[in-house]
Amino acid sequence: MEPTYTLSELIARFGKSLGVANLTYQNVIVIGIGCLLIYLAVKRRYEPLLLIPIGFGAILTNVPVVGMMNEGGILRVIYDSGIKTGLFPLLIFLGIGALTDFGPLIANPKTTLLGAAAQFGIFGTLLGALALGKIPCLGLSFTLQEASSIAIIGGADGPTAIYLTSKMAPHLLGPVAIAAYSYMALVPIIQPPIMRLLTTPGERKIVMKQLRQVSKRERILFPFVVTILCALLVPSAAPLIGMLMFGNLLRESGVVERLSKTAQNELINIVTIFLGISVGATLEGSRFLTPKTLGILVLGVVAFGIGTAAGVLLGRLMCRLSGGKINPLIGAAGVSAVPMAARVVQREGERANPQNSLLMHAMGPNVTGVIGSAVAAGVLLSMIPH
Repeated sequence: MEPTYTLSELIARFGKSLGVANLTYQNVIVIGIGCLLIYLAVKRRYEPLLLIPIGFGAILTNVPVVGMMNEGGILRVIYDSGIKTGLFPLLIFLGIGALTDFGPLIANPKTTLLGAAAQFGIFGTLLGALALGKIPCLGLSFTLQEASSIAIIGGADGPTAIYLTSKMAPHLLGPVAIAAYSYMALVPIIQPPIMRLLTTPGERKIVMKQLRQVSKRERILFPFVVTILCALLVPSAAPLIGMLMFGNLLRESGVVERLSKTAQNELINIVTIFLGISVGATLEGSRFLTPKTLGILVLGVVAFGIGTAAGVLLGRLMCRLSGGKINPLIGAAGVSAVPMAARVVQREGERANPQNSLLMHAMGPNVTGVIGSAVAAGVLLSMIPH
């Protein structure tokens, strides 16, 4: 026999089902953060392709009762299918490979060192995150897996940060993704002061000679060589590097334009939507608003700064060893915020010397940074149990 309810009981049940009746202050704060991310994306144009989906995902997951991140909910299905499995970051890398011109790196392979130097931000921050746990007054303690996920922010590579964190510390995915993409968007603000501090006016004025022309054969061989070397030396990074190089092969082969265009446009756009909204859905109020989140945001900018500084300092060394033929500013592009970091280098070079044209020179370390951050993630996955 079905239970019967009075009118007042039905009204009470309806009231309890309302989202507003279950709203907590944590939900309100994170909904506000979601709105702020969307504002920054629309008004300031800070990484709009990612911040709009992430911001809206944060809003959806913090509306009580709806349960989109519960088992069977639409956001949970997307998350489990693409983030938990690591599929979305790999598909993003496929699109990045199809969009990226590795010509400047092939023309001047010495710039590989600058991209590698920028990865010091990752390993320096890993040690810093672990050291914070030794300071009792801070109340911050990170496991080795959590510290690795935070440190990868220093690579300024959002997909790599998501890929590593989803395997090492999935509970930190939201804060790590927010930090990674926020700092990528803030490259034009964060990097210039570091670049000016670590270089002299004379060094910033150096004009580099034009890069040589790269042949089609070199462009086609490059993805094969990088993939094989990576698979042999750092197998854990092979999925990321393999998809990146496959995308680049589609671009450079010249015979599959339809596939290349699809990877550059439709595929990467669709995946970006799902990636962003599912990452935003991990920002549930009670789990996001913790001291660890603040620690992640602080350590993230430290990682970014160390990476930028390491690239510039090695650039200065290479400048002296080359007899003043290398502008050390290009070292700042070693972080893999492609192509924004290279554009910042170009702007700073023009400010010092209007005759300067550093964009293509900076693209060498810039694309190396993409490879370097993926390799660093592979090293961490290989060394640290997860």
